Amino acid sequence: MIEYWPHYQSLELNKQVVSLFYNTRQKIYYNLSNSTNCMLYIDLLDNNNKQRLFSNVLIELEIIILDVIALDLTIESLKLLSSKILFDLIYKSLKKFIPNLKYHHDDFFTDFSVYLKNIMNEYHIIIEYLLIYLTHGSSKMQSRVFVFDYEKTPISHVYILFENLLVQVSDAIIYCIVSKMNSLFNIIDFIKNNKLSNISYFSIRSIALFLNTLLIQNVIQLYINQPKYIYNSRYKVWLLSSSGLVAKYIYVSRLDDIYLLSKWQLVIFCLVEIQDLIVPQVEKFVFVISKILLYVLVSFFGNSVIFCIRFILSSVYNDYR
Repeated sequence: MIEYWPHYQSLELNKQVVSLFYNTRQKIYYNLSNSTNCMLYIDLLDNNNKQRLFSNVLIELEIIILDVIALDLTIESLKLLSSKILFDLIYKSLKKFIPNLKYHHDDFFTDFSVYLKNIMNEYHIIIEYLLIYLTHGSSKMQSRVFVFDYEKTPISHVYILFENLLVQVSDAIIYCIVSKMNSLFNIIDFIKNNKLSNISYFSIRSIALFLNTLLIQNVIQLYINQPKYIYNSRYKVWLLSSSGLVAKYIYVSRLDDIYLLSKWQLVIFCLVEIQDLIVPQVEKFVFVISKILLYVLVSFFGNSVIFCIRFILSSVYNDYR
């Protein structure tokens, strides 16, 4: 039987939020290794440090939720502040995880990296919708954002958004740490001194390969995958499972995201549309041509075989005579 998320602010909503935090805390003691082909910055950490990082994020997120409820923020205020709330969550969790790291809140707004652009383009899916669910209930969600009506929002759907936020924020924290280092030597020293690293990333070569792969992955995500996901109304979420971190796709109406695309992203968006228009026609043309060529080849080889048989029989008959 499917259970649905509470519609309005109520005692039932508070109970569900408490259960959400409790159940997620239990999940962070699972195996947290990355079981996908897509790399994450948190792959640098061993399992114990991932658990500690996730736990810190949950603590700071709980404080933020309580503050939002205490301030009684309206939906309009949440939408305006959700990006700032996201960066506050990342910053406070970062300071809690590595208290001595010299990272300032304003660094978020001076960092124009591909990685943070990815987050900025999707902050409403990462945190805005979740904050609405947790503080106001499903009744305040915009209609047709997801495939179901707000009155029938599965509890599992809110869990998906919650776990995705946890992983995304944790990953952003490690990105912030790495991005502050001036060299590979500093990164290795920092990781070793704080006993953070998975043993696979103790060499300069492995760290360099890891960071370069992530850089390429982030570029592909921003300029190719993101426009494609918007075009297909999809969003990639990260989830906690007994087998490790897994990635799934959910349906999200992303019409408003089109206006956030850059010129290069719009080029990819248009190419996808052209592909959808041309590829089916090309496939039909190739299919027809293939049938014609196959028919010609079969006819040619068939006639050739018959000719050869007749020639052989004729030769045998003449020799016999």
